[in-house]
Amino acid sequence: MISQIGEIAEVIPHVYVNTKCEKVDQIFKNNPKLQGVVVQNGSQPAALVMRARFYQLIGTLYGYNLYMGRPVELVMNQSPLIVDYSENITEVSRLAMAREEEELYDYVIVTRGGHFHGVVSIRNLLLSFAEIQATIASFLNPLTGLPGNLTIDERLKLSLAQETFSVLYFDLDHFKAYNDTYGFKEGDKLLQATASILRSSVTQPDSFVGHIGGDDFIAILNDFAYEEICNHIIRQFDEMIRGFYSAEDLERQYVISENRSGQVESIPLVSISIAVVTNESRQFASIDEIVIESARIKKICKKHKFSCYYTNAEKQTNLC
Repeated sequence: MISQIGEIAEVIPHVYVNTKCEKVDQIFKNNPKLQGVVVQNGSQPAALVMRARFYQLIGTLYGYNLYMGRPVELVMNQSPLIVDYSENITEVSRLAMAREEEELYDYVIVTRGGHFHGVVSIRNLLLSFAEIQATIASFLNPLTGLPGNLTIDERLKLSLAQETFSVLYFDLDHFKAYNDTYGFKEGDKLLQATASILRSSVTQPDSFVGHIGGDDFIAILNDFAYEEICNHIIRQFDEMIRGFYSAEDLERQYVISENRSGQVESIPLVSISIAVVTNESRQFASIDEIVIESARIKKICKKHKFSCYYTNAEKQTNLC
């Protein structure tokens, strides 16, 4: 995926500060689709002359006689937006759209190693920005807006190379029974509310929250500071879940629903299980090893009928 502004830059004609306006006029006439020319000071871009503004000045009552035989420095924009080749397209889009209205559609000048590399039109900039956003959106879960499995795998690979990491796997217990009882629409709302809790709870620098699919979520930390996060999530979830049940179901603390074998039974209210895998006491060579370990820990969590978390150090915390 294209991400650097320099990757979409195009080369256009350039002039120098002492170039006469009549030369610029000739360049525009020879290139009808050209929106502007860059004014250089040696090999470095110094200014910009946009077609519309140039002819706006030349077209005034005395403009032709006043400017045509004189240096372009009289009509150039001396403070154009100049960015380095490696700048992120998203960030450049933000800078470009923050300019004054009269400069909003000016070229963005791109340098490389301090020398002129090319320009990017606003049209191409916005098209590229839209493509980037569409690509990012394709990796997001459409229900929760959280990154999906492709991004999750990339983040797990990065974690394996780090000195410290904690991977938190979240699973909603008895979610199927809730869906069967209250319907998929309410089930989707519950998943969205869960995603919201995870977003607001996992806020450390470089931390990550993703949606594996269904009622499975993941968070990745660059340290071992998971205890407070897990406890906070459990408290928030257990408080939130009460708003998703009828008064009758809340009072008896279960719903009547079919289990996975098709038998009708009393099934507890939805709780959250958190399987925590860290490299605090052992090293992991692959993502598969982390996943296998998380599955083992998750089985321990699911033995309980309340929200809880376990770690691969067999440490348990729960809040009823």
